[in-house]
Amino acid sequence: MSELIVIGYDDPEAAQRGFATVQDLQRDYVVHLNGLAVVSVDADGTTHVDTTSRIVGVSAASGALWGTIFGILFLLPGVGLLTGAALGGLVGRISRSGIDDRFRQQVEDLLKPGSAAVVIMASKITDDKFTVAMQPHGGTVLKTSLSDEDEKELADQLAGPE
Repeated sequence: MSELIVIGYDDPEAAQRGFATVQDLQRDYVVHLNGLAVVSVDADGTTHVDTTSRIVGVSAASGALWGTIFGILFLLPGVGLLTGAALGGLVGRISRSGIDDRFRQQVEDLLKPGSAAVVIMASKITDDKFTVAMQPHGGTVLKTSLSDEDEKELADQLAGPE
């Protein structure tokens, strides 16, 4: 099961500190990342993405799934990976797996001009240690889960017909 966690901050610098803490937590094996990024919105409403270039131990399928989920949360309709019926089917499957319109709306509501969010997709997380480490940064936490079965179906759909 993967956890998708979005932590919203009014201060982009707090988001950068949170981002660095998550990287430290991965090195300490508190969290096993499939994806990590900071999304910030500047004063004129332009969205910026800062992500690690590579996360150790992430398979191509997990990386593609992270990219697709991230795109649907923040970049739709500019996903670019899939189009037409394939994109519609994938969005529908993701919606049924916990990343529904309500969750996407909550994420959108967090990101106002001048704000930022740390976006985390983790396959394993030690909740108590993670919470203690992130608490000093504050922020608003949104969280949803993808079951192993949902992840497999999404990865299969991303792979396309064999």
